[in-house]
Amino acid sequence: MASPLEGGADALLLDLPRGPLQAYRARASFCWKELVLFLEGEDVLRLKKTIFLTLENDPLFARSHEEDISLDRYRELSFLRCKRIMEYNLLPLEDMVANPLWFQVFTDCLGMYDWSLAIRLLLNMMTFGLAIYNLGSERHLKYLPKIFNMEIFGCFAVTELSHGSNAKAIRTTAHYDPITQEFIIHSPDFEAAKFWVGNMGKTATHAVVFAQLYTPEGQCHGLHPFVVQIRNPKTLLPMPGVMIGDMGKKLGLNGIDNGFAMFHKVRIPRQDLLNRNGEVTLEGTYVTPFKDDRQRFGASLGTLSMGRVAIVGMSTVNLKLAVSIALRFSATRCQFGPSDEEEVPVLEYQMQQWRLLPYLAAVYALDHFSKSLFLDLVDLQQGLMGKDQSARQAELGREIHALVSASKPLASWTAQKGIQECREACGGHGYLAVNRLGDLRNDNDPNCTYEGDNNILLQQTSSYLLSLLASRIERGVRLESPLKTVDFLEAYPEILGQRFSCPSINSCLDSSVPLAAYEWLVCYLLLESYQKLNEEKRSGRNDFEARNNSQVYYCRPLALAFLELTVVRRFHEYTHQPSVPPPLRAILGRLSALYALWTLSQHMALLYQGGYFSGEEAGKMIQNAILTLCSQLKDDAVALVDVIAPPDFVLDSPIGRADGELYKNLWTAVLQESEVLKRPSWWLEFTVNKPRVGSLKSKL
Repeated sequence: MASPLEGGADALLLDLPRGPLQAYRARASFCWKELVLFLEGEDVLRLKKTIFLTLENDPLFARSHEEDISLDRYRELSFLRCKRIMEYNLLPLEDMVANPLWFQVFTDCLGMYDWSLAIRLLLNMMTFGLAIYNLGSERHLKYLPKIFNMEIFGCFAVTELSHGSNAKAIRTTAHYDPITQEFIIHSPDFEAAKFWVGNMGKTATHAVVFAQLYTPEGQCHGLHPFVVQIRNPKTLLPMPGVMIGDMGKKLGLNGIDNGFAMFHKVRIPRQDLLNRNGEVTLEGTYVTPFKDDRQRFGASLGTLSMGRVAIVGMSTVNLKLAVSIALRFSATRCQFGPSDEEEVPVLEYQMQQWRLLPYLAAVYALDHFSKSLFLDLVDLQQGLMGKDQSARQAELGREIHALVSASKPLASWTAQKGIQECREACGGHGYLAVNRLGDLRNDNDPNCTYEGDNNILLQQTSSYLLSLLASRIERGVRLESPLKTVDFLEAYPEILGQRFSCPSINSCLDSSVPLAAYEWLVCYLLLESYQKLNEEKRSGRNDFEARNNSQVYYCRPLALAFLELTVVRRFHEYTHQPSVPPPLRAILGRLSALYALWTLSQHMALLYQGGYFSGEEAGKMIQNAILTLCSQLKDDAVALVDVIAPPDFVLDSPIGRADGELYKNLWTAVLQESEVLKRPSWWLEFTVNKPRVGSLKSKL
């Protein structure tokens, strides 16, 4: 790591610049520095400050906006910065191993600056590197030092032009030749080209390629991963038999070179099969430790779970930045007022509070959840590395897969909607590219798609829950799981008998109230989905048709409600633990309650439909509780942003700077744009070359 910053909390948390935001900061009910220390701890703060200062002080990281440079130059800058980060060694391997969560912190800090940079590193070190480590064996460890010193640069190639979500149908083949002891990697046609592969377009030298493995007798053993060299590291020219290219400009993340590749009978050594889950002997016999091919397939694609957890963190960071910009803007943008002579900050309006403050609460809740889920996955990975074959390890894998499959949709969709709300809440100024909200929106958008389409992933979660209920009803198996996320379901008959009971709005202002409602909602949707599936099957439909007809109003909301409940429960427990300092309990409790009530309110129709709510008072009470919490959090909003916002250099938004000098900063930024005061280069087209109206009209 770069030389650590000396001193304690005072040196790490400097006072923010005084300015127009000071009025709100003075009204805050808590000390923002105390909350930062509670949430992060000094060691993490030191790491973050080291990273941020390194970026700000190195000219290579000087800000240049994407629209001002060519696509090729942006790619080059992204790669040069990637190399520079490796040279700084900001997070040594031994620190990462000792503190796994620090890697997420490291990635988030780089992502706050530019996700193209962070994802480049992630794809090489974590996706490509972890795939080799997790799916390979001792013979593949030779690749790891080369990855970390960038002697080779990697990518992860599953998706093809004609297949993405349906990975089992991937058509790239790997035929084993026992005479030469090689696999022959081949793309049967252009539809089998590997497609959308990050880092592949211009820079990757090696790929983990997923292909259908065939043994000499012609039997297909399903999808397996192989290490394939696709470029010469000394020339970056394609290897013989490999056609490789770049996909071009995307809606966002253009610092990453997404690419495609086709293989024409490319031979690789037998040893480059990543063989933890399946091996081919010298003679061509296939062996695997798995009796069930579905388990082997799931284990082989388990690497995707780490990518999906990373996307939860990425989405949360994007929302964190957008909310920081929008709330600082809202606290300094004055419009209208009780009289013509007095204008008030737009944050004082209930509508602006209702639009933005629930997303601020969502940032805190999702941030805590993403960290806890990351540590759950680390626990699972450590068990896999230790070759834990216990029943608990197997159940932990199923549970985490279900959580991860729903957490990516929830986080990416929340960020997608939240960033758009922030953009609109900043009016016309939010539409100006220099204020960054457009880039955040575009860079977040692929989080809804890659590493698994959101709606398809949700089916993994609902299938997990339905299998548990089926085991309970049909075989009397107890409903429980290692992380206890489903344990409440054991009491589902009693929970379904409960009804909403809250005597006043004040009694609603705690997350325990929506927590109880969420437990009922998940039980209701689970039983409804189970009955819907059985009803479809009784009607003569096969399993495929029955599941297809049970998604929209049953399994999909079930999966989302279950994950929302899990996020709400974890944040509730975190904010109500005894170790929370007394001065922070009220503010954290309000954030927890607002997130829980706001997300629950989006299921109001289901709560009435199932009978948990009755009469108009229940719905009104939830709505009024949300507005009450927004009003209570309004004066704390700027301080809560100060807790989560990165330095101005990293946030990179004139309307979101910490000094709150909204108009001065925006005016300066506009005037500093290139050629802003010059006449256009094509000015003669206006002054000299006047149009002859009607001269091109047909004379026929």
